[in-house]
Amino acid sequence: MTLTEKDSQYLWHPYTQHKTAQTPIAISRGEGALLWDENGKEYIDAIASWWVNPFGHSNRFIADAIYKQLTTLEHVLFGGFTHEPAIKVAEKLIEILPKNQQKIFFSDNGSTAVEVAIKVALQFFFNKNEKRTTIIAFENAFHGDTFAAMAASGISFYTQAFQGMFIDVVRIPVPVKGQEQESYDALKDVIQKHNCAGFIFEPLVQGAAGMVMYEPEALAKLMQICKEHNVLTIADEVMTGFGKTGKTFAMDYVTEVPDMICLSKALTGGTIPMAITTFTQEVFDAFYDDDINKALFHGHTFTANPTGCAAALASIDLLHTEEMQANIERIHKSHLGFQKKIEKHSKVITARTLGVIFAVEIKSESEESYYGSMRTKLYNFFIEKGVVLRPVGNIVYILPPYIMSDEQLQKVYKTIEDAIEMV
Repeated sequence: MTLTEKDSQYLWHPYTQHKTAQTPIAISRGEGALLWDENGKEYIDAIASWWVNPFGHSNRFIADAIYKQLTTLEHVLFGGFTHEPAIKVAEKLIEILPKNQQKIFFSDNGSTAVEVAIKVALQFFFNKNEKRTTIIAFENAFHGDTFAAMAASGISFYTQAFQGMFIDVVRIPVPVKGQEQESYDALKDVIQKHNCAGFIFEPLVQGAAGMVMYEPEALAKLMQICKEHNVLTIADEVMTGFGKTGKTFAMDYVTEVPDMICLSKALTGGTIPMAITTFTQEVFDAFYDDDINKALFHGHTFTANPTGCAAALASIDLLHTEEMQANIERIHKSHLGFQKKIEKHSKVITARTLGVIFAVEIKSESEESYYGSMRTKLYNFFIEKGVVLRPVGNIVYILPPYIMSDEQLQKVYKTIEDAIEMV
């Protein structure tokens, strides 16, 4: 049996309707920005495998760090114990995060990083004998698939089977250009009418919504409103963190600082699942008490896995090399050139870029659903041409590994141009 045949017999894939979906492609190896399937066909990974591989596949520097850690201490429980790799990750993150972040909590993935943040926001006020049960989120947000993260997400077909089972979440418009005041007014109205504990947001870029972008000044204004009403702010940097926007964190563009930050995906360079939620000292202090019941009762078996910590340390070191920072700037400039070219196309509605993120919205004769016919047609075209891109409805985005060559980038651009002509 081939790998794909065995896959069909045994496996259940994410975000997949197996009755109608095409057979998944069996990947046998990867190196740099490239992947090869079991038949030897080559693909350019233009989305860094769901935004996790900024330094490319099979990165030797990270692999060596993992191997060294595996031969020293592969894992130890984090309840009642600690270890040097976790402490080093904390020290390194505290150096590069917004200066108000002081405490680091480990978990397993982006959804659980968000889950921790939302639980903390709710319990923060519970510990102070204040009942606040509402979380504020943006329309069309995506924060993950665990229950609180799913509740805060606004893409309905992901969550419609669970309506009526969620925590209380109220959504406000995203402050895109021309809609800023509407967003501010909506936030003030929500805070006035509900007992709000926290406001969670994807800073500057809504990934799963199709790389929807808004300005730092608008986010700063929303955060100021929250601060005035003692509503905790949660920056979900799972996608945007570690260089994607051109700065280490998207929050580095914003004058206000959040109470919590969620990190994952590129944290370990795409090697080992790991997530982190960071907090201010004030948030931590609300749980620091003689009363055991005020503790944060949340944990995962692989919390602060030493091997994952070693991968994170190597990944952060790579990010801040002159070479990698130059690569981020090179890709950004390349995207700007492509944006200037493609946005004039008669079939293009808009094109936008921030850091290494690029998105183009293609005109459609009918309203396109997330997994609609245009998306399927585009995806199949890209795969046929040997480029891994996952359109969101009629929006095609690029979020490449930072090590992608100019030649590879130009092939991705050309493939997108050809796809636009095709639809």
